[in-house]
Formats: sequence, structure tokens, C-alpha cells
Amino acid sequence: MLRRIDPELTRRARELRNDPTPAERAIWHLISRYRPAFTRQLVVAPFIIDLACREARLGVEFDGSQHVEQVVADLRRTEYLERQGWRIVRLWNSDVLANAEGAAEYILSEAAECLGGTHPQPLPGREGRKRGSRSG
Repeated sequence: MLRRIDPELTRRARELRNDPTPAERAIWHLISRYRPAFTRQLVVAPFIIDLACREARLGVEFDGSQHVEQVVADLRRTEYLERQGWRIVRLWNSDVLANAEGAAEYILSEAAECLGGTHPQPLPGREGRKRGSRSG
């Protein structure tokens, strides 16, 4: 039997998705077109992961200054998610905003490592290609 997700967690995840931090917005702008797909504010009860790649089981947490005082809670959260099969990486908001492209590259390389070395790439465009004959 599937466990139902607490409706309050779902509501909170939706609220967070609709009001992203500047760091989350910057990374999402750079990473959303890549495959495997990433999703924002994924509920893995009892937590919500800021950015996640389900296929790679990679979770990315964007930490602001409030996390300086939450080190023990963050460690417990990471340990719990890792026991559930997730790899969690944490990035400081200030670092992301200072170098969003570098942060996106790091996230993509972590996803590639989780997938056994397959580097995520954007899907190739089909424009300009000529369709060849299938017979022959």
C-alpha cells in the first residue's frame, strides 16, 4: 500500500515552488533544460528537498545564513535522506549567486557521477536535420 504524503507537506512544497529564493531561481534557469530531469521542492517525507533529480537520486539543498545555526538538524536531515537512498549536496546561497554557472556545472557533474558517469546533456534539437529514407 502506498503511503500518502501529508497534505501539509504538499502544500508547503507548492508554496516553496511558487516563491523560490534567488539562488534557487538562478540554478533552475540554468539546469531545467538538462536531462535527466530535475524537479524543485520534492517531498521525501518528512522533508522537502530544494532541487532533486529522481533518476540520479540526487538532492541539492540551498543553504542561507539561517543554516549556520541549524548544523545538527541539517546533518540529521542529510543522514536520513541518505538512508533513503539519496545523495545530498549542500550549496550556500551566496556561493550560488556569486557563480551560478559553476554551481550548475557542479550539480550536473554530481548527477553524472550518481548515474555512473553519463554526463547529463540538453536534448539535441531536431531543427535543420533532413529526414533520410528508411528504405534502402
